[in-house]
Amino acid sequence: MSRIVTVGAAQLGPIQREHTRKDVVERLIDLLHEAGGHGVELVVFPELALTTFFPRWYVDDITDADHWYERSMPNADTQPLFDEARRLGVGFCLGYAELTDDGHRYNVQMLVERDGSHVATFRKVHIPGHEHNEPDRPFQHLERYYFEPSPDGFGVWPAFGGLVGMMICNDRRWPETYRVMGLQGVELVLCGYNTPIHYAPDPSQDILQGFHNSLVMQAGAYQNGTWVVGVAKGGIEEGVDSLGQSCIIAPSGQIVAQAVTTDDELLVARCDLDWCRRYKDTLFDFDRYRRPEVYGRITSQRGVEAPT
Repeated sequence: MSRIVTVGAAQLGPIQREHTRKDVVERLIDLLHEAGGHGVELVVFPELALTTFFPRWYVDDITDADHWYERSMPNADTQPLFDEARRLGVGFCLGYAELTDDGHRYNVQMLVERDGSHVATFRKVHIPGHEHNEPDRPFQHLERYYFEPSPDGFGVWPAFGGLVGMMICNDRRWPETYRVMGLQGVELVLCGYNTPIHYAPDPSQDILQGFHNSLVMQAGAYQNGTWVVGVAKGGIEEGVDSLGQSCIIAPSGQIVAQAVTTDDELLVARCDLDWCRRYKDTLFDFDRYRRPEVYGRITSQRGVEAPT
C-alpha cells in the first residue's frame, strides 16, 4: 500500500506590528480547524509565524528586540495551539524566533507529531541580508544582525510515516540544502518563508521573485526525489509587499497545489511518499550514479576561486 500523508500548507496574510501573539495563535488555530476538516495530518506554518517580520527594523541595542523572540516552546501564548492540535490529532511545523537560555538567537522551525510529541527543532542555516544599519533602504533586511546561523546543519527525522526534513526561507535557494537531506533519504521537506517582492541590492530581480521561488523548490524536489512544502507569509505587512505563492511540490517537480491569495489560506495535498522511489531508484539513484570523489570543491571551498 502507498504511504500517504495529507499535508496542509497554512499560508498567513500580513501580521502587523500591533498584532499580539494571542491574535496570531487564534488565526493559526482557525487554519488548524480547517485542516482537520479536510483530514490533514500535518499542517505547515510560515517562517516567523508568530510575529511581524521584525528584521526590517534596526535597534541600537538588540536586547530591545527581545520581545520578538520565544524563550521556550510551547509557552503561555502558544500552548492553546499545541493543545488544540493534540486534541484534533493533527501535527504541525511552526516557525518562530528563538532566544536560548545562554543568549543565542536563531530563526527556527519546530516539528510536532500528531500525538503532540516534539520531533525536532531546526535552525536556519543560510542567513541572508546584512549585519549593519543601512538607513537608506526602504526597509531593512537585518537577519544577519538578529540571527546566528545554525551550528547543526540539515537533519532528517522519522515522522508522519516517512522521513522528514526542514529548511527556512533562504535555505531553499541553495542546492546543498536539498542534497544533504537527499543523502539521508528525505521524502518530505518543510519550508516556511517570508519573501519581500522588492530586493534592494538588485531591483531587476523583483519581477522574478515568484519564478525564482518556484524554480528552486521544484528543482530541489525533482533532483532529490522528495516532496517539498513551501509556506509563505504574504501580503502587505508594515508597508512591505511580500510574495505569498505557497505551494506543495511533488517528487516529479510538479506543483500540485498553490495559493491564489496573499491572505490566510490553506492548501491541501495527499502526498504519496512512495512516489519518491520513482526518482530515488531511477534517475537519481545516488549510490549508482553519484561521483563524490569529484565534488570535493563543494565542501572544501567557500568563495569563488577562478582559474588562472
